[in-house]
Amino acid sequence: MLSLSVCVFCGSRVGKDNEYQNATEKLGRLLAEEKCRLVYGGGNIGLMGVVAENIQSGGGEVMGVIPEHLLQAEVGKTDIHNFIVTQNMHERKKVMFMNCEAIIIIPGGVGTLDEFFEVLTWAQLKLHSKPIIILNVKGFWDPLIKLINHLIENGFADESLSRLFKVVTSPEEAIGALKVND
Repeated sequence: MLSLSVCVFCGSRVGKDNEYQNATEKLGRLLAEEKCRLVYGGGNIGLMGVVAENIQSGGGEVMGVIPEHLLQAEVGKTDIHNFIVTQNMHERKKVMFMNCEAIIIIPGGVGTLDEFFEVLTWAQLKLHSKPIIILNVKGFWDPLIKLINHLIENGFADESLSRLFKVVTSPEEAIGALKVND
């Protein structure tokens, strides 16, 4: 058993491909089986709601962190034991990060990109060494990985940047990556 606190950064929408939701459901079930605590954005919509619901239904613990201004828009998931309302997005990210031991990035929008780049930047600056795992469902994150490689190839980032995160293609691989870092 892992028994880690895992932050999942993901979308407040489910996306157009059912595979995003299927992978998120599976990830939630596997995290619950491993007795991992989910730390996430606190919403009850999109992939956020999907991962939280699947952890909950598997008996897992959930910590939701949501800023005041998104309580209605993201339909705050208030049926969880640990539900924190922050003043703003910056505080939300800080609370989520401080309460996790590992990070998994699944499909999402610009908010997910913001969250990923912030924790990646902190890792690059050696402010943390928490594992960052990108769950690349059906190649969703291929353009992001290509962009990071472009930065490296053009001298705007050191090659070591690509070693600060691990790319996996399935929920099972994500769990395996967590176990390697446990």
